[in-house]
Amino acid sequence: MMLRSIVSVVLLSLCLTMAGSTYDQQRPFGFCTRSSRSDGGTQYSYEVTGGGCYVYPVTGVSSSRVVTLTATGSDMKTAVSNAIRDYDVIVFDGSQGDFIISSSISLNNLRDKTLLGINGARLCSSWHASQEIIDALNAAGVPRMSGSGGGGTLSNGRYVSEEAEFNTRQIIINMTGDTKEAYRSSGILSLKSCENIIIRNLKFVGPGSIDVGGSDLLSFNGTKNCWVDHCDFADGMDGNFDITQKSDFNTVSWCTFSYTERSYMHQNTNLIGSSDNEATGFLNTTFAFNHWGRNCRARMPMARVGKIHMLNNLFTSTGCGSSVNPRKNSEFLIEGNYWGEGVKHYYSQSGAVAVTWGAGNHVTELGGTVMPASFGATVSVPYYYSVAESSVIPEEVGQHAGATLYGAGSHTGFIRARATTDDAHDTDAAELRYSLSGQRVDGNVPGIVIVKSVK
Repeated sequence: MMLRSIVSVVLLSLCLTMAGSTYDQQRPFGFCTRSSRSDGGTQYSYEVTGGGCYVYPVTGVSSSRVVTLTATGSDMKTAVSNAIRDYDVIVFDGSQGDFIISSSISLNNLRDKTLLGINGARLCSSWHASQEIIDALNAAGVPRMSGSGGGGTLSNGRYVSEEAEFNTRQIIINMTGDTKEAYRSSGILSLKSCENIIIRNLKFVGPGSIDVGGSDLLSFNGTKNCWVDHCDFADGMDGNFDITQKSDFNTVSWCTFSYTERSYMHQNTNLIGSSDNEATGFLNTTFAFNHWGRNCRARMPMARVGKIHMLNNLFTSTGCGSSVNPRKNSEFLIEGNYWGEGVKHYYSQSGAVAVTWGAGNHVTELGGTVMPASFGATVSVPYYYSVAESSVIPEEVGQHAGATLYGAGSHTGFIRARATTDDAHDTDAAELRYSLSGQRVDGNVPGIVIVKSVK
């Protein structure tokens, strides 16, 4: 027992001190640090500080403004909501299990907050579609139904325009008796008119994607100057992380997006701009060093209106229908990204104002086609940055993206305790190995290695 305790302490220490990528700035950068699309000065025009500290251990902030939450095994929606409203720095400690969230937490008109995960903290929805529901949807032929017409009025009186969504929702009503359709709110956080928010090192786990027009795992509505960094997003009901409705000047960096077998259909991961009628001049967003992986089918991202900087991202989403998708009135700067083997539909555009396709992008499955052509005015961004060689992206992003900071990251897995016994939440099924220096290695490496374990 004593030996096991010593080993646990050593593993946790290694996890807390694991070196990150040399390309990771570990601070806010990109559009979140700007207040203008054209201000190219050397100084930040907006200082993104969150609640005053975005690293762990928390320093420089009065202890009265910091709260640490641990899981209780029951619904924590109220506790999480109150903590975010009442404190500046909210630390989610995952060592005691998952944070179960019964329905999406609405956060309105908040500013200057940091949400920080440690020890593998996971915010998980409490509802998911049972196998019986999925079997019923399959039997009704829902996957083959139209997503653009042929709907009707549900038995609860609500009208649904799309055939697939109409039948999905009616079948779930029939099987569960949930006429209020409360399950459609199975998201985690919804930020409206918020500013200067930092979200780091958290795992967002949803109920599985299903075509019911439900909640996203994380959504920004009219929210600006936020930095979402080193987070995992898996199995959002509608989207994994959507940014809409005059949100502006946000950065998404070193995050992972994926879906497990829990997801049924509509694996459309990131939407920027909710419709072609979005007001112009907003939605300026940086996506840097992110990984779109298993079972992502579309929207990586799909964006309207904004100026979108796609910098050094990794795409391994084989079988996707579309990957990067510029749409109406958008401008895209696409540089140093890497599309891996099996990712054939890596780019499509419709109605974009301008696209600058950088020379540094790598497409493995290019085949006999040619790289997309730039068009429109050259797209530039109002901040300084450097582009990493695309050849390093599979290793750097593949190893370091996601909730890999401050203990029990999605790739480190040294501690993974859960309050639930539902293995469908588990997105880390593969066995991983690490050297004593904390570097990921394959199964054939000689010498002493640390094998992922479950506490």
